[in-house]
Amino acid sequence: MTRRTASPLSLVLLGLGAFLLVLAPLLAWYVEPRAKRTPIDVDQITVFRGTGSYFDTEKIKTVHDQRLTITRQVRGDVADSNKKRAVWDVSTSVDPDKSLPAADPHDSLQWTLERWVTDRRTNKPVHCCGEEPYFEGEAYLKFPFDVEKRTYLWWDNTLGATVPLTYRGPKKIQGYEGYRFTGTVKATRTGTRQVPGRLVGLRQGQVLAEEWYANHGIELVADKRTGRIIYAAIGPRKTLRAPGGKKDRTVLLDSRRIGFTKKTQQEQVDLADDDSSRLKLVGTTLPLVSVLAGGALALAGGVLVARGRGAGKDGPRGGGRGPDPMGPHSDTSPSALQHSTM
Repeated sequence: MTRRTASPLSLVLLGLGAFLLVLAPLLAWYVEPRAKRTPIDVDQITVFRGTGSYFDTEKIKTVHDQRLTITRQVRGDVADSNKKRAVWDVSTSVDPDKSLPAADPHDSLQWTLERWVTDRRTNKPVHCCGEEPYFEGEAYLKFPFDVEKRTYLWWDNTLGATVPLTYRGPKKIQGYEGYRFTGTVKATRTGTRQVPGRLVGLRQGQVLAEEWYANHGIELVADKRTGRIIYAAIGPRKTLRAPGGKKDRTVLLDSRRIGFTKKTQQEQVDLADDDSSRLKLVGTTLPLVSVLAGGALALAGGVLVARGRGAGKDGPRGGGRGPDPMGPHSDTSPSALQHSTM
């Protein structure tokens, strides 16, 4: 009996199928989690625009119904960042039309420079590398990966504390769906500033006035997979009060709503869609394709191997030769011929 072996094709199919079946969980459980890391080589500008009031230092009074623009630039510090932490330098300016374009950010109505350091996996604060300010909470500039339908603690730098943002359901921005979160900030004293007494209703020359801050409403829409903010709107109100006073005396900045421009919305949506698609490819699409293709190839290879072995066991014997025509029961066997010629 000749023993048949599996064909090379069946072994190749079986091996490739097994490889793809092993690859699927590797992509989903190992590669994708490591791909979920806050980027460090960023250089992005987002622009908010709305109308409101601000204190005009030339006119020495608050002017109303003015267009206001907030420009924020985020640059990653690649040198100070590493596998675990992301270091971002953030410049934010607030301008009325008359100070735009600002050749120097110091010419803006308000300008701040911040340095944010976060854990690249969890998005939590990392207190190192010249961080400024010291901040807490779960989110700032972005949400963590895989945004959940719950309340998040958002860091408000003007307040100097976290603000709870409540999940309000899905919302589409430029046709792209994200998760919407909202919150408000009640009037809170945030510091002091030396100003002429008349600005806070006093006859004294210079007084140490109290700075108060509130926010009419914060609305953020975040990409569900990456945590990138695809829409943001705020309603800041900054005022001055007399020392120990209960009433706002001078409005420094006030707007019911300043939000992302259409251009910024589209740019953020495009970036979120691109990043989310890559994560989906690695974490969902490729593992699913690997499972289906691997299962099909392994099944096909197994069937071919089984057929090959079956043919070797049950097929024709002796290399395909039939009964011996000279066998003992044949009419032409040697014994029969010998008997007839004796």
